[in-house]
Amino acid sequence: MRLTPDVLMQGYATGIFPMAEHRDDSEIFWVDPQRRGVMPLDGFHASRSLRRAMRSSRFDIKVNTDFQGVVTGCADRADTWINAEINELYLALHTSGKAHSLEVWEDETLVGGVYGVVLGAAFFGESMFSRRTNASKIALACLVDRLVDGGFKLFDTQFLTDHLASLGALEVSRATYHRALNVAQDMTADFTKPALRSPQEVVQRITHKS
Repeated sequence: MRLTPDVLMQGYATGIFPMAEHRDDSEIFWVDPQRRGVMPLDGFHASRSLRRAMRSSRFDIKVNTDFQGVVTGCADRADTWINAEINELYLALHTSGKAHSLEVWEDETLVGGVYGVVLGAAFFGESMFSRRTNASKIALACLVDRLVDGGFKLFDTQFLTDHLASLGALEVSRATYHRALNVAQDMTADFTKPALRSPQEVVQRITHKS
């Protein structure tokens, strides 16, 4: 079956996602991990050092102003699963309003960000990148804040890395993930509606909740 944006969304609806072995590999395969990484939307952990960095940050947070730039930044590493076809597919999803980016800017320079796919009240985080210290952590903090405000119920990180675990992400079984996905995708959420908040405003909300 040819991989199209519609087929891609059907895959997300069943709990699988695509990858390539590396950027020059034309083959794309589906992944359905036995253990799934998720970020509890009420469990984001901001360390003291991250909170300090957010309070003193000069970064600007933007949404969907340079989706392609975020995907390019995520692919700009020696080991990447983002090949040309995957790039084109997610750009098509973005054009149709089904994929979004949250970006970290320093003046006029894109220095970090994260992008993902929306299905109902589920957000599937695909990849993130950072060209400045703490840029990806600040992006995730602002993303979680936005997902909460937008009414999302599931933030899928696909895999659990040490980086994500330090921020509060955890692993759940495939069955647990699929149950959460089935509930979330039948609900309504809005990624674009919430107001943009600065890192200082987000950390103030994090501190208040804790």
